[in-house]
Amino acid sequence: MEEGTLPVLGYCESTKDEDYDVRQWDTREDCEVRQILDRVADKWSLLVIALLDCSSLRFTELRREIDGVSQRMLSVTLRHLERDGLVTRTVHPVVPPRVEYALTPLGRTLHETIKSLVTWTETHQREIAAARAAYDARRAAETMEA
Repeated sequence: MEEGTLPVLGYCESTKDEDYDVRQWDTREDCEVRQILDRVADKWSLLVIALLDCSSLRFTELRREIDGVSQRMLSVTLRHLERDGLVTRTVHPVVPPRVEYALTPLGRTLHETIKSLVTWTETHQREIAAARAAYDARRAAETMEA
C-alpha cells in the first residue's frame, strides 16, 4: 500500500482517539463521517427528522409543515434519509396509494441529538443576537472609516 493511503475507501480515523484532528473528515470528501454529517445536518433533513419524531406523516403533511421546501427537495431528502436508515417509507395498498414516513429507531437516536442542539440554540439565542449586533456595528464603523 502506498504511503498515506488509507486501507478502505471512506475510512476515517476514530473520533474517540486522543489524537483526533477535526480536519481529518473536513478535508476528505470520501470520508463517510463527512458524508453523513452533510446529510443529517442540512436544514431539510433536520426539519423532517424533527417532524417525524411525534408520528408518521404523509408526504403532503410533511410538505405543508415545512415552509419553503419544494416537492422535489422533499422527495430527495426523504429518499436520502431512507437510504441512510433514518426513515422508513410505508406504502399502503389503497386507491389512491397512501405513503407514510416514520423515523426508524436509528432516526430516533438522531432526534435526541437534534433536540440537544435546539435546546442549546434557545438557551444562547440572546447571546448570539448580541454578538451579531456587535459584529455588525464594528463592520459598519470600519466601513465608515474606510
